Amino acid sequence: MRATFTSLKRLLLASIAFVLGAAGLTFLVDPLQLFRPSRSAFYSDDTRVQNAGLIRSQSFDTAFMGTSLAIHFRQSDIDRALGVHSLKLAMTGSNSRQQAFVLGQAIARGARRVIWEMDDFIFVDAADIEADPYLSVDLYRGTAKGIASYLFSAAMAKESLFALLRSVPPLQGPLTRAAPFLPIKFALADVDDIYALPRDFDIAREYNAKKTLAAFAYITSPVRSRFLGEGYGYDAMVGHFERDAVGLVARHPEVIFDVYFPPYSILQFVAMRDASPATLKIVTDLTAVIATRLTQHPNVRLHDFRAIKAVTHDLDNYGDVIHHSPVVDAMVLKWLASGEYRVDPKAPLRSLDELKAQVEVYRVPGLP
Repeated sequence: MRATFTSLKRLLLASIAFVLGAAGLTFLVDPLQLFRPSRSAFYSDDTRVQNAGLIRSQSFDTAFMGTSLAIHFRQSDIDRALGVHSLKLAMTGSNSRQQAFVLGQAIARGARRVIWEMDDFIFVDAADIEADPYLSVDLYRGTAKGIASYLFSAAMAKESLFALLRSVPPLQGPLTRAAPFLPIKFALADVDDIYALPRDFDIAREYNAKKTLAAFAYITSPVRSRFLGEGYGYDAMVGHFERDAVGLVARHPEVIFDVYFPPYSILQFVAMRDASPATLKIVTDLTAVIATRLTQHPNVRLHDFRAIKAVTHDLDNYGDVIHHSPVVDAMVLKWLASGEYRVDPKAPLRSLDELKAQVEVYRVPGLP
């Protein structure tokens, strides 16, 4: 009996030592850079986690936020086009609660300008930010709970161990080259590469009219068209907009917000027109509210890129009905810099009316 007790005691002490050792390793290496910046840091495409570290470790004056429609922008391109020192915080599939929370953290750390890609889908109903299973508010806030979840994470210990091995000179080159092919998240050597497309990316292969039209046919198929309106409810979406977007803008009059409606292909709206007209009405009514409300705030500049026919009717610019190519990314930055498509506060619905007129008469190529 005594031998068994002694063995259990040793096992318990060994387990505690192992856990504390792993936590110490994570604290020492600090892959997220929560405690200190690192000159030899590596970064992850898991933006909901990575952003917590970026906000604490990077210097910036501008926060760039959005969904997958903004995820492939490079910080260096944003800086060059707009003359800012930016931090890209875009998160695929993110909602307005997540975006407003993360932007609030960035503003608290010094952002004085926000560039915000705002699409209608972000305002669909979702979990309250305090109960969000996909974004740890405690990690961002640096609470005891958040720090503990970071230090005692087995995944972070694994990342820390790999980073430590990668810092050994003979192993540095081979492990850095192998990192993208290994089951680790922190594999990017340059913050500019977070969720950015490779510089030799074949744009024509991934973005072309054939793929765009195939996506249109897919989402308008009778067996799938009901998904066009999934999660859309006018009253709830207006409420989320008021709380998350207007609330953030109103709380920070010292911050300039450049908000833009992204240049969806015309087929996104035509799909709703043909297969889910009730959803189209919700979208247009909601964006009318957004345009009217945001342009009332002196610290907001609203830009609407949805009715630029030369881009949105050219289906070679898209990989599906909403996601545009890096060529259009560059155009977006140019338009933001010039203010060419800035919404006039005295006529906030003019561009929306133009879009509605285009959608009404548009005929899909190849269809009668």
